[in-house]
Amino acid sequence: MAEDQAPDNRDRSLADQYEAYPYPARDPRDEAKRLLVGSPSHLREIDHWVFGARRPASEPLHALVAGCGTGDAAIMLAAQMQRDNRAGRVTGLDRSAAALGIARARAEARGLSNIAFHQRSLLDLPADDLGSFDYIDCCGVLHHLPDPPAALRGLERSLRPGGGMGLMVYAPHGRTGVYMLQHALALLAPHDDPPPARLDVARRVMRHLPATAWLRANANFGDHLQGGDAGLYDLLLNPRDASYTIDAFLDLLDGAGLQAACLLEPARYDPDLLLPDPRLRARTAALPPAARAALAEALAGNMNTHVVYAVRRGEAPPPPDAAAPDAVPVVREGPAEALLARIAPDGTLPMAFNQLTVPVPLPALARPILGLIDGVRSVGAIGAVLAGRGIGADRFTPAWAETWRALSRCNRVLLRPPP
Repeated sequence: MAEDQAPDNRDRSLADQYEAYPYPARDPRDEAKRLLVGSPSHLREIDHWVFGARRPASEPLHALVAGCGTGDAAIMLAAQMQRDNRAGRVTGLDRSAAALGIARARAEARGLSNIAFHQRSLLDLPADDLGSFDYIDCCGVLHHLPDPPAALRGLERSLRPGGGMGLMVYAPHGRTGVYMLQHALALLAPHDDPPPARLDVARRVMRHLPATAWLRANANFGDHLQGGDAGLYDLLLNPRDASYTIDAFLDLLDGAGLQAACLLEPARYDPDLLLPDPRLRARTAALPPAARAALAEALAGNMNTHVVYAVRRGEAPPPPDAAAPDAVPVVREGPAEALLARIAPDGTLPMAFNQLTVPVPLPALARPILGLIDGVRSVGAIGAVLAGRGIGADRFTPAWAETWRALSRCNRVLLRPPP
């Protein structure tokens, strides 16, 4: 759920919205069926991107989810920590009593003993009674605040030395059509109208939305189609909704003394995957990283959010060393066989970035290498198995380096932390 700062009409409208329509819409009974998984705040991503796969898994992880809403990130992280017997605790903050009621019911349905929820604003941070945190999630919140830089600085002050954050903000190009319709609905259903009345107007407008409305052509999100009343309201009726290009987002981080440790997925921000022309690639090679990311965003046109793992400026860990013999690769989610099954006959892995599918080239040995990644075998052990099959180090080492670069940049294969 979004937080807010000033006690103005928009603030009251925002508070009323999340009490009437807790977001995202979740039913605690569904916890028996599946665990919702995403980014940021996936435990394997935190281990890898925030801590460089160097922070021991035995070290307690104390995490804060600031603006936790109905609990997606908090539940996911706490469930993954409990599954893996990881010490630590997840703290969820939100000012909506209705949203927290759903989050608590979801945690209870899963029997999570490592999570606690507090009804309060993230703008109260830092708070002595909560202490500081190794990891802070603030997903889908900053873009609803009247002063995002001040809010982010408050979160930074709650971060322990060497810690990191997982952040998500809206991006403008992939939300084409949203702000046009928000403007139209603000004229028909002012922010100070009761939420049910505003929602009724939105439903009526959607039934008669002209075929030329850009929202109809935008398939990069579906809250207004599959998200129920809460999804429709949050997308089109939210009283305060900003968006950031990637360079503006990086500037926001810099203003809070933070830097990006990873843009998710890194390959998404690589313009070379969109520009196969060698002459164009010669030009992109001369661009600094932030400009390359901005170029990819402008070319693709479909990024509706930006997800980043951030650390304090100057505290970024060294990149995980996938060449180390004792490094243990792990598939981020699901078995390696699922990745294997998706490799095309030409040796490329189709990666879907919203409505854009990009072929990511892999070496010929990627298939046997992936078949040996189980989250237990080290790189050295994988090389030894392949050596027994007649594939020596002279072939394995470069093939693993190429496979690792491709799949880690797609956020599909990461490294496990030490015990």
